[in-house]
Amino acid sequence: MASHSNFETIEKQKRIKEESEEDDEETEQDWDDWREDDEEGSESGFLCLFCDAKYSSCDELFEHCRSSHHFDFHSIRTALSLDFYGSFKLINYVRSKVAEHKCWSCGFTCQSKQDLQNHLHATIDVKDIKLLCDDDRYLKPVMQDDKLLYSFGDDEGEDDYDTAFDKEELMRNLGNFEEICIDDENTGKQCASSNFSLTENGKREDASTSSVHLNVANSSEKVINNGMDLKACVGTSYMRPRDKDSRLSLVNLAAKDIKKVNDNYFSSYSSFGIHREMISDKVRTDAYRQAILENPSLLKGGLVMDVGCGTGILSLFAAKAGASRVIAVEASEKMAAVATQIAKDNGLWRNRPQSEGNDSNTGIIEVVQGMVEEVGTFIQIQPHSVDVLVSEWMGYCLLYETMLSSVLFARDQWLKPGGAILPDTATMFVAGFGKGGTSLPFWEDVYGFNMSCVGRELVQDAAKIPIVDVVDDRDLVTNAAVLKNFDLATMEPEEVDFTASVELEPASVCSTSNSMELKSTTTWCHGVVLWFETGFTSRFCKEKPVVLSTSPYTAKTHWAQTIFAFQEPIAIGSGNSNPSTAVGTDASPVKRMHLRISVARATEHRSIDISLETSGYAADGRKRSWPVQIFNLS
Repeated sequence: MASHSNFETIEKQKRIKEESEEDDEETEQDWDDWREDDEEGSESGFLCLFCDAKYSSCDELFEHCRSSHHFDFHSIRTALSLDFYGSFKLINYVRSKVAEHKCWSCGFTCQSKQDLQNHLHATIDVKDIKLLCDDDRYLKPVMQDDKLLYSFGDDEGEDDYDTAFDKEELMRNLGNFEEICIDDENTGKQCASSNFSLTENGKREDASTSSVHLNVANSSEKVINNGMDLKACVGTSYMRPRDKDSRLSLVNLAAKDIKKVNDNYFSSYSSFGIHREMISDKVRTDAYRQAILENPSLLKGGLVMDVGCGTGILSLFAAKAGASRVIAVEASEKMAAVATQIAKDNGLWRNRPQSEGNDSNTGIIEVVQGMVEEVGTFIQIQPHSVDVLVSEWMGYCLLYETMLSSVLFARDQWLKPGGAILPDTATMFVAGFGKGGTSLPFWEDVYGFNMSCVGRELVQDAAKIPIVDVVDDRDLVTNAAVLKNFDLATMEPEEVDFTASVELEPASVCSTSNSMELKSTTTWCHGVVLWFETGFTSRFCKEKPVVLSTSPYTAKTHWAQTIFAFQEPIAIGSGNSNPSTAVGTDASPVKRMHLRISVARATEHRSIDISLETSGYAADGRKRSWPVQIFNLS
């Protein structure tokens, strides 16, 4: 028994040794691969920020920039106390300006790259540069595989690095690499469930917006996200990646996360059930059908691009309306094949020519499988050659799925100057809803039994997560207000993220569905509901302008409305106020409700974050503010 045990021990040790040797070989191979990659990268060198010169080290490059182009990277970095992320932004800022033939210092636009190099001069006040380059858009590399972005700090000592450590700056910027989530035992333990980074003032810094953040109006107020007081999380220790490979891995991780989300997103549209629901939505489909078929002068003989074609229903409408060619773009591999087959079955399929100049096909619809950002790699199409750009891009709360960014890309890349975009406007609305807009009435009487405890729990959950559901217009207890207008023909991509303020007032008691509330001038507002309209306006649809509405006042659609419940209901009304009672109670109802709503693309690709700040004013002028609520629609 003992000898057998010793034999097993010897065999086990032998296996461990063999495995260890294999691991060492694999590790050595990994290091060899790394060294090879590094050597290959060094051959390409570091590209100058201003000209085509390349250098084998960052120091040589920056010395060249200083002596030849009046750009002293190290001096500027020191003067502005830039950390890694600030320096990262500075490099991308300069590259972006050079690409536009603009002076990074004064903003003067030159005629050519050579003219720009002749114009370059030393900056007058270096502090002005920080305001220009301190924009989250410059966290996205301007140049693909820009080695300089991950190497400029290699000469820093560890002590110097720690000295430059700025906790508040780091907390602002860790969330600013799109789609990056760092899993570290020292990172975000207390805020593990939060999708946001917060400054010490309680401000939520969004990961993907360049000019708009989900702001908290008053640092003394609580910030509520999924029932958690996020201000308590501000003291969490966040650690910055210390070496080149860690920083590079973050960017690679971001790209992989985006690809994964995109794959899941597009594969979800491979379900025929989703397409049946959308096509069966009469409000939706009829609006597009009317806009396309009843404006014959718009599409006849034109080149049309359909972004996110799905089954190809809008492309079929366009072909029927007289378009000479329709490029139907669909990222889902399955649905692209389906759209192709449908075009064939209807005698409208346009086969791609096998050779340039050989376009004898008489078909109309050409299906391109891929993202619209990649269309140019799949087919021959001239920039700014599309006459009409059409897309059904809207998601819940209008902006969920963030497909609008792709539509704007297609507009800027392919649409002719003055070309039509359908729809060309979008408007978001907001209104307050009462008890009837919650599940409370249902649970208060279930076959004669009181189950209101279930309703109360559901209402509490609704204050943490947005709910997509149909709200009856009779359950709205305030007026409706315009939250945001978008002009798709002219808006900039960064305008997708925004902050807007509105004021709501109690609606007439006649609009209230609860008979008990009809007898009183006071009613209870349980939250706000958002919906949208898109317009096919007379700017392009001259014969037949059309409006697609998801309003509670019109026929329901598959988008329904998006509900954001308050932490607690707020009494609203035109009655008098009792100074000894709190604003928003039955004795001191709110006469005017002020909302500040921010919508921004979230750290999770294709999701959106919504912050809701609510204040109320009583009849005697007293004001009360409620804790800020932050929602994630994903």
